[in-house]
Amino acid sequence: MSVRQKKSWFMVLGGVVLGAATFAVCPDWLWAAPSAAVVSHRRAVEQGIDFLRSRQLQDGSFSPESGPGITALAVTALLRNGVSVDDPAVTKGTDYLKTMIRPDGGIHRLDSRYRNYETCLAVMCFAEANRDGRYDKVLENADRFLKSIQWGIADPLESSDAAYGGAGYGKHKRPDLSNTAFLIEALRTLGNDENSESIQMALVFVSRCQNLPTEHNQTPFAAKVDDGGFYYTAAAGGTSQAGETADGGLRSYASMTYAGLKSMLFAGLTPDDDRVKAALAWIRKHYDLTQNPGMRDAGLYYYYHTFAKALSVAGISQIVDSKKAVHDWRADLNGELIQRQQKDGSWTNANPRWLEGNADLVTGYALLALSYTAPQ
Repeated sequence: MSVRQKKSWFMVLGGVVLGAATFAVCPDWLWAAPSAAVVSHRRAVEQGIDFLRSRQLQDGSFSPESGPGITALAVTALLRNGVSVDDPAVTKGTDYLKTMIRPDGGIHRLDSRYRNYETCLAVMCFAEANRDGRYDKVLENADRFLKSIQWGIADPLESSDAAYGGAGYGKHKRPDLSNTAFLIEALRTLGNDENSESIQMALVFVSRCQNLPTEHNQTPFAAKVDDGGFYYTAAAGGTSQAGETADGGLRSYASMTYAGLKSMLFAGLTPDDDRVKAALAWIRKHYDLTQNPGMRDAGLYYYYHTFAKALSVAGISQIVDSKKAVHDWRADLNGELIQRQQKDGSWTNANPRWLEGNADLVTGYALLALSYTAPQ
């Protein structure tokens, strides 16, 4: 509890002792205690921050054996939850990330297979820490690098090609919706508006990952299931991490559907666009925080983070599901994350797929999700 919080609680007790006259002259903030929801959220965040502090290595990294992406994500989580840019955990983390800056503007481990992913996460971190312009040049160069490895720019493609506009882990890696969603968000963070060429190219790819046969998706996958959800990629034969439907279509799942929704909104689509309407219809039908719908517990914390960010970007505070039940998604997510937090302040997934057995990564995801859910 901060000094100011302690003072507020002291004034509450003082008001009770001195009687009703005291309350008549005290402003509300001096005696109104924070709600149980606020206290629980703050406690979860503080314990998560303490855990990450305990896990940071001397060189400023987190789980460096898995590349710099986890460090970027963890430091961003600290910053988004109120840790100062001048805090040693932040400065050590950004100093470590600076060692990953490459001459072409990429921010990744040497010879990395995940150049797009690592650079996008580093962009988020440096942008969050760029309070005085100290990383302007780093971000400018990263912008140029990310655009250079986008499919359709790095390797000229016809716009009809299923890979057009997408981003993969690296220049020659098949594009997918997850990497493309990171690309779009990074480009918006870097100051590109929704009309930029790269973002509009990326929107073409995103639309082809939606189970919605329209003029925007003429691939064979969307013709199988008309549900509005999203799958992993339409490129190179098409893939869904959730498998296929009974008739052979690519199955939609939640983490990609929220990534798709977020990406469409960043690309300038509005709530009256059929693609946005269809995505929201899928979300209403499959609202669930006990699992990553379509994937069960695989990628659960990636899902929590993407869920929170997408709904925040959409400006949605409540979801009415297909059974007409009204959900305060922030309260629901807070409750789910708080009950899943370990005694040491960390989070981890019993299903280790996509590195979610790594507490550094998963705690970062959880804290990023919580940065969108502070009770009012």
